[in-house]
Amino acid sequence: MRDLAELRVLWQLLRGMPAAGSHAERLERFYAPQAARYDSFRERLLHGRQTLIDALDFQPGERVAELGAGTGCNVRWYADRRAQLQHLTLVDLCPALLVQARTRAADWANTHVIEADVTQWQPAAPLDKVYFSYALTMIPFWQAAIENAIAMLKPGGLLGVVDFYIAEAQPAAGLARHPAWQRWLWPRWFAHDGVCLSPAHLPYLRGRLAPVVLQEGRGSLPWLPGLRVPYYVFVGRKLGAG
Repeated sequence: MRDLAELRVLWQLLRGMPAAGSHAERLERFYAPQAARYDSFRERLLHGRQTLIDALDFQPGERVAELGAGTGCNVRWYADRRAQLQHLTLVDLCPALLVQARTRAADWANTHVIEADVTQWQPAAPLDKVYFSYALTMIPFWQAAIENAIAMLKPGGLLGVVDFYIAEAQPAAGLARHPAWQRWLWPRWFAHDGVCLSPAHLPYLRGRLAPVVLQEGRGSLPWLPGLRVPYYVFVGRKLGAG
């Protein structure tokens, strides 16, 4: 049964992201048929999430938000740190995925699940930490999402991102260099499912925040043995009031 369920998810991925409708409507049509198996299928695909959560180093009493939180499954990487937070907000635009998140968080008094556009939503009070986990590549206006996330943070607060990416043709010193075939292949491969790999994301983050952690890696893909896709883990600190 598990294999059959995964084949259904794979079939949805092969069909790709619908082309018509608003961004929210396309997300719902794409993810609703696979929402119940979303987490288990992507367990082998979305690398670096534990690394990001550990790097954010949540402390008791902090206020935290995950933007593009989907099913809320990343909270499992918190261990006992989730219960010690003052407040955790999970924000996403896709109702089908948020059904899973609300079920997961039903008994967590300090956790709110919100359906909203992460380029516009703002918390009632400034946050200590905000992060995107494999969400930034799904947001068409990603610069607006980053700027909105920075605006949520207290001065000195942390913004974290883990996501797929592709390096610039001439990356900055010390950063990974990807061969031309990968820079051609991966953006086209992932775009079929509405995932937009960009060489601009990481330089933008490094330019807007003081880098604290940056790790670049390559992760395996389910159903495609031998292929490894680039991903990064970034944590940056907000400076001053900007």
